[in-house]
Amino acid sequence: MSTLRHRTTVLAAATTAVLALALTACGGDGSGTKSAGPANDATSTGASTNASQPAADATTTNTAKTGGATQNTGATKTGTSKTGTSNGSARTSGSTSDSYAYTHPCKSEDLSVRVYPREGSATQQVIEVNNVGANSCGLSYFPRVSLGAAKASDHSSDIRPAVPGGLGGAPAYPVKPKTAAIAVIDLNPSGANGLTWINEMNVLADGDHMPNAETQNFELGPDVKVRDPKLGLYRSTVTEAVSSMKQAGTS
Repeated sequence: MSTLRHRTTVLAAATTAVLALALTACGGDGSGTKSAGPANDATSTGASTNASQPAADATTTNTAKTGGATQNTGATKTGTSKTGTSNGSARTSGSTSDSYAYTHPCKSEDLSVRVYPREGSATQQVIEVNNVGANSCGLSYFPRVSLGAAKASDHSSDIRPAVPGGLGGAPAYPVKPKTAAIAVIDLNPSGANGLTWINEMNVLADGDHMPNAETQNFELGPDVKVRDPKLGLYRSTVTEAVSSMKQAGTS
């Protein structure tokens, strides 16, 4: 009887110990799983999400700023192009005026001179002096012109045309940039027989200020006959230059 009671007590103690171990094992796993699982997931997900989102936002912000900078660069380039306009305006109000030309004689390097037959006339030649410089400049009232032989060693016998008389007024003929001063010469106004040995026209655009060394030579046709030539003043059109030429030889 005592032996049975002792076995029962031992069995009960063993059972209690086993249950305690089981409960301890279950409690420890559940607690560890609950604390570690969600906490780690939240931390990992949150950190990953937060780290990615600010990075994306920063990238977006930087991209926007870069785009803005590019647009500003374009605007700056457009603004820079106004520099030319500003300079042009300065020239228009100052160095392209007639008053500027009156005190600044033209220089040969700023001029381009052409001589060509006037359409509709067998005896008239157009002298066109173009201002290719950046500023206005002044010319004498008419070009200095002489007619002679191209191969002559002595040009003292060259023929000089008659010009209009009674000159006065402005101190020079003003020529704005990219415009031309035009004079017309009639080599033989009457059309009568004339000199046949003349085959060259010598033109000095400004006889008042330019040296003779800057005279330019232009070949005339082989059938030219020169007699009592007449030269007009500089004008802005061929028609006006012809009218001025017809006044040559009169006072």
